[in-house]
Amino acid sequence: MATSDTLDATFAALADPTRRAILARLAAGDATVTELAAPFAMSQPAVSKHLRVLERAGLVSRSRDAQRRPCRLVAEPLRTATDWLADYRDYWETSYQRLDALLDDLQDGGA
Repeated sequence: MATSDTLDATFAALADPTRRAILARLAAGDATVTELAAPFAMSQPAVSKHLRVLERAGLVSRSRDAQRRPCRLVAEPLRTATDWLADYRDYWETSYQRLDALLDDLQDGGA
């Protein structure tokens, strides 16, 4: 998947609070659909739909362990999104530094 496609899929998946909560739970360790559905007031099929979105975004993988099909967090797409956002963080830091300098100039001139 191209970087732009990866970012689009990642941000679309992260747009939903239920999917973010699922990822937060998986950050603590693998879990089954039943375990992931427990804290939500929704059916297992509804949670499975959220998992499919996360899988398509590459954020979750599923494996087979006997009868269990545990889900696992795949963090690499989050790194790609974080790297993309870092450029904007640098932009805002530069903007804040300019604002700080302007405020310092105004305070020096007003003293």
